[in-house]
Amino acid sequence: MRRPRLLLWVVPVLVAGCAASEHRAPDILLFNGRGTSRGDVAAVEDILRDSGLLYSTANSARLDAISESELKTYRLLVIPGGNFVEVGNGLTTRATTKLRSAIGSGLGYLGVCAGAFVAGASPYNGLNLTNGVMFPFYALENRGIRKAPVFVTTAAGATLEVYWEDGPQLTGWGQPVARYPDATPAVVQGSFGDGWVVLTGVHPEAPESWRRPLAFTTRAGPSQAYAAALIEAALNRKPLPHD
Repeated sequence: MRRPRLLLWVVPVLVAGCAASEHRAPDILLFNGRGTSRGDVAAVEDILRDSGLLYSTANSARLDAISESELKTYRLLVIPGGNFVEVGNGLTTRATTKLRSAIGSGLGYLGVCAGAFVAGASPYNGLNLTNGVMFPFYALENRGIRKAPVFVTTAAGATLEVYWEDGPQLTGWGQPVARYPDATPAVVQGSFGDGWVVLTGVHPEAPESWRRPLAFTTRAGPSQAYAAALIEAALNRKPLPHD
Protein backbone atom coordinates (compact mmCIF):
# COMPACT_ATOMS: atom_id res chain seq x y z
CA MET A 1 0.00 0.00 0.00
CA ARG A 2 1.18 3.51 -0.70
CA ARG A 3 0.87 6.80 1.11
CA PRO A 4 -1.97 9.12 0.00
CA ARG A 5 -1.55 10.50 -3.54
CA LEU A 6 -3.77 11.46 -6.47
CA LEU A 7 -4.60 8.63 -8.85
CA LEU A 8 -6.67 8.51 -12.04
CA TRP A 9 -9.99 6.72 -12.33
CA VAL A 10 -10.06 3.65 -14.52
CA VAL A 11 -12.93 2.71 -16.82
CA PRO A 12 -14.42 -0.70 -15.97
CA VAL A 13 -13.68 -3.46 -18.47
CA LEU A 14 -14.69 -7.08 -18.80
CA VAL A 15 -11.64 -9.33 -19.01
CA ALA A 16 -11.45 -13.06 -19.53
CA GLY A 17 -8.80 -15.13 -17.85
CA CYS A 18 -9.95 -18.22 -19.76
CA ALA A 19 -10.72 -18.54 -23.45
CA ALA A 20 -13.67 -16.38 -24.51
CA SER A 21 -15.24 -19.38 -26.22
CA GLU A 22 -16.15 -20.81 -22.84
CA HIS A 23 -19.01 -18.26 -22.56
CA ARG A 24 -19.38 -18.48 -18.82
CA ALA A 25 -19.92 -15.65 -16.38
CA PRO A 26 -16.91 -14.37 -14.42
CA ASP A 27 -16.64 -15.52 -10.80
CA ILE A 28 -14.39 -12.68 -9.64
CA LEU A 29 -14.85 -8.91 -9.46
CA LEU A 30 -11.52 -7.07 -9.30
CA PHE A 31 -11.62 -3.47 -8.07
CA ASN A 32 -9.43 -1.11 -10.10
CA GLY A 33 -10.85 2.25 -9.04
CA ARG A 34 -9.61 5.28 -7.18
CA GLY A 35 -6.68 4.59 -4.88
CA THR A 36 -5.62 1.28 -6.39
CA SER A 37 -2.13 0.79 -7.76
CA ARG A 38 -2.25 0.17 -11.50
CA GLY A 39 0.79 -2.04 -11.14
CA ASP A 40 -0.86 -4.18 -8.49
CA VAL A 41 -4.10 -4.45 -10.45
CA ALA A 42 -2.00 -5.75 -13.36
CA ALA A 43 -0.10 -8.15 -11.07
CA VAL A 44 -3.35 -9.62 -9.72
CA GLU A 45 -4.70 -9.89 -13.27
CA ASP A 46 -1.62 -11.87 -14.28
CA ILE A 47 -2.24 -14.35 -11.44
CA LEU A 48 -5.93 -14.66 -12.36
CA ARG A 49 -5.15 -15.27 -16.03
CA ASP A 50 -2.40 -17.77 -15.23
CA SER A 51 -4.89 -19.59 -12.97
CA GLY A 52 -7.49 -19.70 -15.75
CA LEU A 53 -10.01 -17.64 -13.78
CA LEU A 54 -12.62 -15.37 -15.36
CA TYR A 55 -13.01 -11.92 -13.86
CA SER A 56 -14.54 -8.50 -14.40
CA THR A 57 -13.08 -5.18 -13.28
CA ALA A 58 -14.97 -2.32 -11.67
CA ASN A 59 -13.95 1.21 -10.75
CA SER A 60 -15.32 3.31 -7.89
CA ALA A 61 -18.29 4.62 -9.88
CA ARG A 62 -19.21 1.10 -10.96
CA LEU A 63 -19.22 -0.15 -7.36
CA ASP A 64 -21.50 2.74 -6.48
CA ALA A 65 -23.88 1.92 -9.33
CA ILE A 66 -23.92 -1.89 -9.16
CA SER A 67 -26.89 -3.48 -7.42
CA GLU A 68 -26.44 -5.82 -4.50
CA SER A 69 -28.17 -8.57 -6.48
CA GLU A 70 -25.62 -8.16 -9.28
CA LEU A 71 -22.78 -8.20 -6.75
CA LYS A 72 -24.07 -11.53 -5.53
CA THR A 73 -23.66 -13.05 -9.00
CA TYR A 74 -19.92 -13.00 -8.27
CA ARG A 75 -18.22 -15.37 -5.87
CA LEU A 76 -15.29 -13.15 -4.92
CA LEU A 77 -14.45 -9.46 -4.65
CA VAL A 78 -10.74 -8.56 -4.77
CA ILE A 79 -9.45 -5.19 -3.59
CA PRO A 80 -5.71 -4.98 -4.40
CA GLY A 81 -2.95 -2.75 -3.12
CA GLY A 82 -2.66 0.99 -3.45
CA ASN A 83 -3.67 3.82 -1.13
CA PHE A 84 -6.26 2.69 1.40
CA VAL A 85 -7.23 6.27 2.28
CA GLU A 86 -8.00 7.05 -1.36
CA VAL A 87 -9.75 3.71 -1.89
CA GLY A 88 -12.09 4.28 1.03
CA ASN A 89 -12.70 7.96 0.37
CA GLY A 90 -13.29 7.20 -3.30
CA LEU A 91 -16.27 5.01 -2.43
CA THR A 92 -19.61 6.35 -1.28
CA THR A 93 -21.06 5.15 2.01
CA ARG A 94 -23.85 3.64 -0.10
CA ALA A 95 -21.25 1.54 -1.93
CA THR A 96 -19.49 0.35 1.23
CA THR A 97 -22.81 -0.46 2.90
CA LYS A 98 -23.81 -2.49 -0.14
CA LEU A 99 -20.46 -4.30 -0.27
CA ARG A 100 -20.62 -5.12 3.42
CA SER A 101 -24.12 -6.53 3.02
CA ALA A 102 -23.15 -8.62 -0.02
CA ILE A 103 -20.10 -10.04 1.77
CA GLY A 104 -22.21 -10.84 4.81
CA SER A 105 -24.60 -12.66 2.49
CA GLY A 106 -21.89 -14.87 1.03
CA LEU A 107 -19.70 -12.89 -1.39
CA GLY A 108 -16.05 -13.79 -0.76
CA TYR A 109 -13.47 -11.06 -0.15
CA LEU A 110 -9.73 -10.95 -0.76
CA GLY A 111 -7.96 -7.82 0.47
CA VAL A 112 -4.33 -7.25 -0.53
CA CYS A 113 -2.39 -4.65 1.49
CA ALA A 114 -4.61 -1.57 0.98
CA GLY A 115 -7.52 -3.96 0.52
CA ALA A 116 -6.75 -5.45 3.93
CA PHE A 117 -6.73 -1.99 5.54
CA VAL A 118 -10.10 -1.22 3.85
CA ALA A 119 -11.56 -4.47 5.19
CA GLY A 120 -10.89 -3.33 8.75
CA ALA A 121 -12.46 -0.57 10.78
CA SER A 122 -10.63 2.09 8.80
CA PRO A 123 -11.80 5.65 9.55
CA TYR A 124 -11.62 6.25 5.80
CA ASN A 125 -14.95 4.61 4.95
CA GLY A 126 -13.71 1.11 5.74
CA LEU A 127 -15.88 -1.98 5.35
CA ASN A 128 -15.43 -3.10 8.99
CA LEU A 129 -15.55 -6.81 8.28
CA THR A 130 -13.46 -7.22 11.44
CA ASN A 131 -15.83 -6.43 14.29
CA GLY A 132 -14.24 -3.06 14.99
CA VAL A 133 -10.58 -4.05 14.58
CA MET A 134 -8.43 -1.44 12.79
CA PHE A 135 -5.11 -2.72 11.49
CA PRO A 136 -1.79 -0.90 12.08
CA PHE A 137 1.21 -0.85 9.75
CA TYR A 138 3.77 -3.64 10.03
CA ALA A 139 6.74 -2.73 12.24
CA LEU A 140 9.10 -1.88 9.36
CA GLU A 141 7.04 1.27 8.81
CA ASN A 142 8.10 2.59 12.23
CA ARG A 143 11.73 2.31 11.13
CA GLY A 144 11.10 4.47 8.07
CA ILE A 145 11.20 1.53 5.67
CA ARG A 146 8.57 1.75 2.92
CA LYS A 147 9.26 -1.39 0.90
CA ALA A 148 11.34 -4.49 1.53
CA PRO A 149 11.70 -8.22 1.01
CA VAL A 150 10.16 -10.00 3.99
CA PHE A 151 10.17 -13.67 4.93
CA VAL A 152 6.78 -14.92 6.10
CA THR A 153 6.17 -18.32 7.64
CA THR A 154 2.92 -20.11 6.93
CA ALA A 155 1.06 -22.14 9.53
CA ALA A 156 1.88 -25.18 7.37
CA GLY A 157 5.56 -24.53 8.04
CA ALA A 158 6.67 -23.08 4.68
CA THR A 159 8.85 -19.97 4.55
CA LEU A 160 8.39 -17.57 1.64
CA GLU A 161 10.23 -14.40 0.68
CA VAL A 162 7.58 -11.87 -0.36
CA TYR A 163 7.35 -8.23 -1.35
CA TRP A 164 6.11 -5.82 1.35
CA GLU A 165 5.24 -2.16 0.81
CA ASP A 166 3.54 -0.06 3.51
CA GLY A 167 1.36 -3.04 4.42
CA PRO A 168 -0.50 -3.83 7.63
CA GLN A 169 0.04 -6.44 10.28
CA LEU A 170 -3.24 -8.14 10.98
CA THR A 171 -3.41 -8.69 14.72
CA GLY A 172 -6.79 -8.93 16.40
CA TRP A 173 -9.03 -10.58 13.82
CA GLY A 174 -9.38 -13.95 12.15
CA GLN A 175 -7.14 -16.99 12.03
CA PRO A 176 -3.43 -16.35 11.33
CA VAL A 177 -2.40 -18.13 8.15
CA ALA A 178 1.12 -16.69 7.84
CA ARG A 179 3.29 -14.58 10.12
CA TYR A 180 5.95 -11.90 9.76
CA PRO A 181 9.39 -12.40 11.34
CA ASP A 182 8.16 -10.65 14.50
CA ALA A 183 5.32 -13.22 14.76
CA THR A 184 2.53 -10.74 13.98
CA PRO A 185 0.02 -12.02 11.40
CA ALA A 186 0.84 -11.27 7.76
CA VAL A 187 -2.11 -13.25 6.33
CA VAL A 188 -5.40 -14.02 8.08
CA GLN A 189 -8.70 -15.63 7.20
CA GLY A 190 -12.15 -15.68 8.74
CA SER A 191 -15.85 -15.32 8.17
CA PHE A 192 -18.06 -12.27 8.03
CA GLY A 193 -21.64 -13.46 8.18
CA ASP A 194 -21.89 -16.00 5.37
CA GLY A 195 -18.89 -14.54 3.53
CA TRP A 196 -15.32 -15.86 3.62
CA VAL A 197 -12.58 -13.24 3.98
CA VAL A 198 -8.84 -13.56 3.29
CA LEU A 199 -6.54 -10.61 4.04
CA THR A 200 -2.84 -10.24 3.30
CA GLY A 201 -0.52 -7.45 4.40
CA VAL A 202 2.12 -8.49 1.86
CA HIS A 203 2.18 -8.77 -1.94
CA PRO A 204 2.78 -12.41 -2.91
CA GLU A 205 1.51 -11.52 -6.40
CA ALA A 206 4.42 -9.10 -6.99
CA PRO A 207 6.21 -9.74 -10.30
CA GLU A 208 9.94 -10.14 -10.72
CA SER A 209 10.28 -6.50 -11.83
CA TRP A 210 9.19 -5.26 -8.38
CA ARG A 211 11.85 -7.37 -6.69
CA ARG A 212 14.88 -6.41 -8.79
CA PRO A 213 15.70 -3.09 -7.04
CA LEU A 214 15.59 -4.78 -3.62
CA ALA A 215 17.81 -7.38 -1.97
CA PHE A 216 15.70 -10.45 -2.69
CA THR A 217 17.43 -13.81 -2.43
CA THR A 218 14.75 -15.86 -4.23
CA ARG A 219 12.73 -15.60 -7.45
CA ALA A 220 9.08 -14.55 -7.63
CA GLY A 221 7.68 -17.94 -8.65
CA PRO A 222 7.00 -19.50 -5.21
CA SER A 223 5.54 -16.24 -3.92
CA GLN A 224 3.22 -15.94 -6.93
CA ALA A 225 2.12 -19.55 -6.46
CA TYR A 226 1.16 -18.59 -2.91
CA ALA A 227 -0.86 -15.66 -4.28
CA ALA A 228 -2.75 -18.10 -6.50
CA ALA A 229 -3.41 -20.31 -3.46
CA LEU A 230 -4.83 -17.36 -1.52
CA ILE A 231 -7.14 -16.48 -4.42
CA GLU A 232 -8.31 -20.09 -4.65
CA ALA A 233 -8.94 -20.23 -0.90
CA ALA A 234 -10.96 -17.01 -0.94
CA LEU A 235 -12.90 -18.02 -4.06
CA ASN A 236 -13.75 -21.52 -2.90
CA ARG A 237 -14.24 -20.77 0.80
CA LYS A 238 -11.37 -23.16 1.47
CA PRO A 239 -9.77 -22.60 4.88
CA LEU A 240 -5.99 -22.63 4.77
CA PRO A 241 -3.85 -24.16 7.54
CA HIS A 242 -3.80 -21.70 10.43
CA ASP A 243 -2.56 -21.22 13.97
